[in-house]
Amino acid sequence: QINLVESGGGLVQPGGSLRLSCEAYKNNFAAVNWGWYRQAPGKEREFVAHLNSDGSINYENSVKGRFAISSDNVKTRVYLQMNSLKPEDTAVYYCMLNPRDRSNYYWGQGTQVTVSS
Repeated sequence: QINLVESGGGLVQPGGSLRLSCEAYKNNFAAVNWGWYRQAPGKEREFVAHLNSDGSINYENSVKGRFAISSDNVKTRVYLQMNSLKPEDTAVYYCMLNPRDRSNYYWGQGTQVTVSS
């Protein structure tokens, strides 16, 4: 069973930055798709960013130019660099791992990001 462990959440002022990290344990797949999602109070979980096994990247419109998703060379960790944070970015952030060409989706425990003065 693949386990994902997240870190890096916290409290930051508007305009500040945070870097989220997610490490995958017991991953024996050579190629994976990564994702970041978030859920704000009273709202459904929403897509934030995807880093696919072919190298392609997609972002939700509101985070384009502010957030950046990346992974290490052996595909065991994924990061989300968040700059110019806004109060509306406040949410619980989740990482996701999907082995390529499979229907299995693995999720982290979630980490709280709060943007407030």
